[in-house]
Order: sequence, then structure tokens, then C-alpha cells
Amino acid sequence: MGRIREIAFVAVISIIYAEAKAQVPPKVAIDQEQLIERLFPVQDEDIDYEAIYEVLFQLYSNPIDINKADSEILQASYLLSPEQISNLISYRNDFGEFISLYELQAVPGFDSNTIDQIIPFLTLGNESSNKTQSFWKRVKMEEQAYFLFRHRRVWETRSGFTPADTSSTGRISSRYLGDPNDLYFRFRIQHARDFSLGLTLDKDAGEQFTWDRKSARYGFNFLSFHFTRYNMGRWKAVSLGDFQVSFGQGLVFGAGYSLGKGAETVPTIRRSSVGITPYTAALEFGFFRGVGATYRYKNWQSTIIASYASRDGRIGAALDTLENTTEFISSFNQSGLHRTPSELATKNQFKELNFGTNLQYSNMNGKFHSGVNYLLTNFDQPWQRSLTPYNQYEFRGKTNSIRSLYASYNWKNFFLFGESATSQSGGNGTVLGFISSLSKQVDFSFLWRKYDRDFHSFYGNAFAEGTRPINERGVYLGLQIKPTLKWKINSYYDFFKFPWLRYRIYAPSSGYEWLNRITYQPNRNLIAFFQIRKEQKERNIPDSGEPALNYRIQTIQKTNGLLSLEYQISKDLFIRSRILFSKVEFNSKVTSGFMILQDVQYSFGAFRVTGRVGLFDAEEYENRLYTFENNVLWTFSVPAYFGQGMRYYLVGQYQFNSQLTGYLRFARTSYTDREEISSGLQKISKPYQTESTFLIRYLLHR
Repeated sequence: MGRIREIAFVAVISIIYAEAKAQVPPKVAIDQEQLIERLFPVQDEDIDYEAIYEVLFQLYSNPIDINKADSEILQASYLLSPEQISNLISYRNDFGEFISLYELQAVPGFDSNTIDQIIPFLTLGNESSNKTQSFWKRVKMEEQAYFLFRHRRVWETRSGFTPADTSSTGRISSRYLGDPNDLYFRFRIQHARDFSLGLTLDKDAGEQFTWDRKSARYGFNFLSFHFTRYNMGRWKAVSLGDFQVSFGQGLVFGAGYSLGKGAETVPTIRRSSVGITPYTAALEFGFFRGVGATYRYKNWQSTIIASYASRDGRIGAALDTLENTTEFISSFNQSGLHRTPSELATKNQFKELNFGTNLQYSNMNGKFHSGVNYLLTNFDQPWQRSLTPYNQYEFRGKTNSIRSLYASYNWKNFFLFGESATSQSGGNGTVLGFISSLSKQVDFSFLWRKYDRDFHSFYGNAFAEGTRPINERGVYLGLQIKPTLKWKINSYYDFFKFPWLRYRIYAPSSGYEWLNRITYQPNRNLIAFFQIRKEQKERNIPDSGEPALNYRIQTIQKTNGLLSLEYQISKDLFIRSRILFSKVEFNSKVTSGFMILQDVQYSFGAFRVTGRVGLFDAEEYENRLYTFENNVLWTFSVPAYFGQGMRYYLVGQYQFNSQLTGYLRFARTSYTDREEISSGLQKISKPYQTESTFLIRYLLHR
């Protein structure tokens, strides 16, 4: 009887929507803040969140075709459980293509909260571009086309912008070459699953705005561009310019980002083979520059990439036995900063050539995927690191190659996945795991990884405790429980070992990390949660001055907590209150940190204003507290706070007309425990720092 009712319900839906073909719910704006905080890694390191944000933004800028997406693509959204994905595919196989997105209500396991979350990222196949028109006409008429300009500045004078002085030895001190203005420009025109064309220009504070072909500075210090076409017959994607690649579990092609461990404890451990995506961030490393193309034939697809790009680094020189000078790369510069003569001297100092391939097979029902990766990287100068106790097994030389085999399988309510890779050095890296819906209320994830100390992957970004997949072994367990519609519990436990020495850890070491988060959401307007996380590692203790005691290690324990309450009082008024705390135990010393925040957002007419006031008191840098901050459009910030002081900001948005929108942000941090901020050329000889951000976006068509 239950099956008959289900078929009858589907029939009723089909009749209702038959006349309104491909009807879709009104497009809902993406709640970027909630999405970012849900998916992003726990903020306890200086992670490059901008790169993660840009890649996620690319995924969500191209809505998923619900009538064609397989389990791999659906999982890449991180918004659905294995059970929900399995139910959606089974429903589609049983009843045919979706007539309307409203039909999701008939899929078992899709409640109203799930549908509200996923709708902004879905589309129906016949919503794609009208390809009966010529390509250039589609480009000309595309609505998703805009210019964006952003200006940022710290208004207090840093030491790097003061006049240079002369020391007693006659040496002139270094200063920044440019002004304190941070300038950013972006042009973008795209249509989901059809094309994307973009240009990004960036100048950091302290860099010169100058035209100098020798140092590749054309006004702005950094220029990025891309042109990508999708679904041209059998060509799934063709990209020219700057792009990233993601296949397997990120051991070879990691697309420059890794979600890893965060409040979403189950789905984010698994990577997805999303293939070639445009590169749109302003970071000056971690992307390919050249051409990439994916060709598909039946159940097979093959990808080839070729990249040739300049990279930043410091050049060293050595004399051989015949007193001939040999140049080499002594270090990379991944900061992207070229403010001083010394930093500018690292710009585009060597060339990097990459050639890569991928071959992937997917079965007819889209539940099994398998593939092979290969990437060859060649530098025009050899890379010779200065030897330290911990980097003896790091890459050295001019050429590195890495190859891997990966597979994933959606079996009932289980996602099984894995990848194993070998680099030219002989070092191996392996990731194995699964994600499962044990019941309607319980989701579980497991991941095991092993990365040798001589495993070298320049574009890999697999799940790891460290910043790179090297010198690590570990096991991760994740759990999500929804006992009722109002309550949700997220937990994970991660145990890891480092078989060889690491930076600041001059001995083999181990550690663990766990997180618990309890969320209460009685309705759409109120969300409250409490989160606590503890991490234990080992670290060198400070040098005592006694030679026999050099490089001793000791356990360091960090505990962080967060209590949050968010309430949508009315359509126009939103408030958020948060309390953060931290405790660190190391070398027989216990330190703590505390922060309290109050956010208010109010909309009236064409205006929207968001404000925050926060008080913080963190004893040491190790107690620093990371917290997400509102910013202007497509600008992301998760700053760290330590010391004593107050932080407040105000963000205003005004829509002048349907094409022009302006954003303005004012922020200040005032300290009560110091008379100056930072050090070196970044030093501000005042106890406060004031920042402003101005952004204007112009839509070409509306």
C-alpha cells in the first residue's frame, strides 16, 4: 500500500506540473555566512580561507542538474547525506526525470530543511543555456556579467610607509615601494554549465602600482584570466588561462583547497572528482596556467592539462670544484607579496612546467567511479633547500612525477572511496574511507590515511592534519546524529602520528583532536549551538641553553569553545550573540583566552547594515581566537585575536538601481595592553588599527 500511495503522489505531482514544464521555485539567495561557517575547517591555523571560499563559490555558481547528476556530483555539494543521495537516484531511476524541483518533496528523506538548503544549488536540465543561439550571442546577452572594484586600506601609518633612515653603519633601512592602498578588480561573465570568462587584477598594500614588463607588473601586481567552455558535444570542459583540477581524493590533483575537519563532521572528509574549474582567486600560486580539456565518450572521460607559469622564489648560487657558478632555487615565495626590494627580487624568478592526465570510468548508473592520475612537474632551476633537522626528506631537484589510482562506489547508504599514489621519490600516499547513513537519524564517516615522509605532491591537497599530505598517518571518525528535527549532534575524533621530524617538533610525534557540537533549531528563525574542541600534539620546548637538553619535546593541549545564539527577529532584523574561549597547557604553564561578540543586521529599503562589537582577552598568541566576520561582497575574513582589546565594525550595502550596488565597511581594533601593534615594517606606533573596505559592483545586464 505504501508503494501505491507513493506512485499516486508522484502521479498527482506530474499532473500538477505538466503544464508548467520545468517549473522551479523562486531563486533563493545563498546564505553565504551560514554555508561558510558550516563547511569551513575549524579556525585554528593560518589557513588560506580565500582559496577555499573561491573554489566553493565556483561549485555553487554552477547549479547541479538534478536530472543528470550522479552520486559523485551530488556528494560534491556537501549538502546531502549518503541516504538522501541514494534515495534521489533511486527515485529518478524509478519515475524518470524530475518535472519540477518541487517534486523533491516526494523523495524519501528530503525534509523541508534539506530542500531549503539544496534548492539554490540545483537546476533542471532544460534550464541551461538556449544553445540554439550562437555562442557569442549567448555571451553578449548573459545576465551573470559584472564588473567589480574593491579598495582596502589600514589608515594608521605602518613603519614600512615612513621615510627611510640610515643606521650608524651607513645602511639605509628597507621600506615599502608602494602606497598603503589594496586594490582589486574583477570582470566576470558566466552561465552555468555553458561558459565562464573572467579577469582578476590585484595590488596588495605596499606594492607599487606601476607598468614594468621586466617584473611582470602591469599596473596591478598580479593578473589572472580564464576562458572556459562546458558541454560542447563530447567535450565536457575546455579551459584556457588559469584553472584548477580536482580528481580522486586530492593526492595528485587537489584543486587548491581542503575542507577537512570542521563543524560538518561527516561529508567534508571526502573529495569529489569535479574536474577542471576556473581559477578566480587572487593568490599567486596553487593553480595551472595554460590549457586543460576533458573529453568524454560513453562511460569514459579523459583529461589532459599543460601548464607553463612563472613562480616566485629566491635564487641561490654555488661554486663547483671548477669555480663555475650554478644557480638554484633556495626557497619558494608563496605569500604573493612584493612590497620591498627584497620581496620584489623573488617575483617570477623561475619557470614551472606541468603536464598532467586523467582517465576516468563511470558505470551506467553513476554509482561507481574509477580513474588514474598522472602529473609531471619540471622547474627550470633545481630546488635545493637549506638542510634542517626536519626537512631531509623533502623534495630536491628539477623534476617530480606523481601517479595515482582512485575509486569510489555508492553502495546502498554507503559511499566507499580511496586513492593511492606514488611520487618519483618512491614515497607513497594512500587514503581510504567511507561515509554512511546508518539510519535516518545517524550518519557516520571513517578515513584512514598514510603519507610517507618522502611523498611529494605539489598540487595535492588530501585530508591531513598538516598543511600538506606528507609524513603522516592517521584515523578519523565522524558522527552526526539527528534525534529529532530540532536537535543535531556533530562529533569527530582524529588520531594522527608523524613518523619523522616536523617543523618545531624535532622527534617523531603523535597527537589527537576531537570536537563535539550540539545544535538546537526549533524553527527557521532561531539557531543555537555549543561547540567544544580539544587538540593534543607534541612540540619542542624552549631551548634551556644546556646542550644535552636541545630539542626536547613536550605535550601541548589546546581547548576551544564556542556558544552561539542566532535569531531572526523579523524579516528586517537579525541578531547573533557569541562567546568564545580557549585554554592552552604547555611546558607547565596554563593560559586562557576569552571573547564575547554581538552582531546586529538590519535592512530598510535599499539599505542593509551589519554591525559587530566584540571584547577579547587572550593571554598568549597560542590562545588566539578565530571568528568569522561579515565583509563586503565576495570578500572573506576569519581574523585571529589575542591580547586585550575591543573589535567593532560596520558594513553597509546600498542598491542604487538594478545594476549598481555599493558596499562600505569600517572596522577598528583597539588594544588596552600595548602601545604599538605588530613589528618590523608592519609596526603601527599606536594602540589601535582602523581599516576600511569599499566595493562597487556593476551588472552589465538587468
